[in-house]
Amino acid sequence: MTNEKNRVLIFDTTLRDGEQSPGATMSHAEKLEIAALLDEMGVDIIEAGFPIASEGDFAAVSEIAKQTQNATICGLARANFKDIDRCWEAVRYAKSPRIHTFIGTSPQHRAIPNLSMDQMAERIHETVSHARNLCDNIQWSPMDATRTEWEYLKRVVEIAIKAGATTINIPDTVGYTAPRESARLIERLIADVPGAEDVIFATHCHNDLGMATANALAAVEGGARQIECTINGLGERAGNTALEEVVMAMRVRNDIMPYHTRVDAKKIMHISRRVSTVSGFAVQFNKAIVGKNAFAHESGIHQDGMLKSADTFEIMRPEDIGLSGTSLPLGKHSGRAALRAKLKDLGFELADNQLNDVFVRFKALADRKKEVFDDDIIALVTDAGAIDASDHLELKFLRVICGTEAPQNADLVIRVGDEEKTVVATGDGPVDAAFNAVKQAFPHSARLQLYQVHAVTEGTDAQATVSVRMEEDGRIATAQSADTDTVVASVKAYINALNRLILRRGKAGGDRKEVSYRDAN
Repeated sequence: MTNEKNRVLIFDTTLRDGEQSPGATMSHAEKLEIAALLDEMGVDIIEAGFPIASEGDFAAVSEIAKQTQNATICGLARANFKDIDRCWEAVRYAKSPRIHTFIGTSPQHRAIPNLSMDQMAERIHETVSHARNLCDNIQWSPMDATRTEWEYLKRVVEIAIKAGATTINIPDTVGYTAPRESARLIERLIADVPGAEDVIFATHCHNDLGMATANALAAVEGGARQIECTINGLGERAGNTALEEVVMAMRVRNDIMPYHTRVDAKKIMHISRRVSTVSGFAVQFNKAIVGKNAFAHESGIHQDGMLKSADTFEIMRPEDIGLSGTSLPLGKHSGRAALRAKLKDLGFELADNQLNDVFVRFKALADRKKEVFDDDIIALVTDAGAIDASDHLELKFLRVICGTEAPQNADLVIRVGDEEKTVVATGDGPVDAAFNAVKQAFPHSARLQLYQVHAVTEGTDAQATVSVRMEEDGRIATAQSADTDTVVASVKAYINALNRLILRRGKAGGDRKEVSYRDAN
């Protein structure tokens, strides 16, 4: 049973704290895109940036404030009137604006502005009061709260509440605390600070010791009802509490953490991938919830268990976060059951003795390479070193026109079955134009997943090897081609991959399984 008392607000600071990760700067358009995705997924508060930091940050916060439909839009400000005024200018046109002001209260941070405890207390009162005169939704943070003396922390929290703060955020700025301390600190503040019952307590945890998510959830146990977090845990140094982790932890273990959010978990995977792309920070393969291997099983024991019942080795469904299904990549740890299932998925029904023969050769191959692809499996079945792919498509002629003036053009002659087709297409660059020409001659729904170019030798006349990977209805094909002309090599590789997908169409049949089998990479 859910109620408002157990509702936890999700305060996403990907666009502020997340962007402070060295190298993670996002463009104006990218910030607007991520803000829209956060709003769509049900985040309660979006900290859109630090308006005083730059004209670009101010413009992004201001535009996000005007465009956001549901979430509260928050800007960050230091404890001075200039910062606070600039923040208010940026967020004031939001349907629900918030000013978030902060100051470092620990001994280490008090030493920076060289303020005494009394001087800092006075500044807190003045700046929070000033912010409240501008906006009725004020969040205040004592930076490095977990290393601030207890009596002083209690004192300044009370001052901020009396000055008009509506949310008190307790940051573990350097990732120093532990779960028991995190819970106890919130409990004590709520119990001992006058007026605490009239505000929302929040938690902001950094991951320097790998405990950010655990500390945030512990703070909720202690009475916090707002978690500050970021997509993929992006943030300074080791990052922050990851939004996807706290949301799914409360869903999966609702028996012991009876809290809820309004976040649509099915949108997690999409926004995780977009944040990774625009920030340039790849998600580690074994990252909880959103990592590439989070729902992947290579061990033979695990794969056999998954084929029989998904809950043997998974505590949540990949569909719950927007994935299409579990991945059972084949490798040297895989067993016969997984290989048989993969072969069936590819359209091959083998007798036991045939399977045994293929399995022996599969194990030998898996010992030599990290990734065993669908093409490798088919090659094993056909007892060849490479797939004898369908030759339904064949390149006959290609000419591209490219240069500084767009768009680029491609003239293509291609054999499709028994018919030669001549097409002209344009694109964003010669390769894109040539691929568009192929698709115009042979319409298809295959999606290009990978395109890589490698020079085999040195010099301007070097031969280029192009690798492509394409996916169509869950079937994946990889192909390569080499040529001194990179565009020609690209088109040949593209056509080779399409030929292999055409071959798969003929072999695939029957209903798709709920558990899908994808390439190991």
